[in-house]
Amino acid sequence: MEKKIKLIWDFRGPAALKTAEHHEIHLKEFIVKENVDVITTGFTSISDIHSIAYMVVNQGNMIAMRDRLKPHRGEIYVEE
Repeated sequence: MEKKIKLIWDFRGPAALKTAEHHEIHLKEFIVKENVDVITTGFTSISDIHSIAYMVVNQGNMIAMRDRLKPHRGEIYVEE
C-alpha cells in the first residue's frame, strides 16, 4: 500500500482559521480544474492564532503537487 502524504499550509494570526477555511476552497477548486487524484482536503485550528489547511495525496503524486502548490510543509498521513 502506497504511503499517503499530508501537504500543509500554515496560517497564523487572529484570522488564521478563516484563512485556512478559505484556502481549502481554493484547493478544492484546483482539484476539480486540474482533475488530480487527491484523497482528502481539510482545515483545522491548532491554537487561537494558528490554523492549517491540508491536502492528502498518495506519495507518488506528492512531488508534482508540492512543486505546483508550494505547501509550507508535509508529513506522512496516518488515518485516525
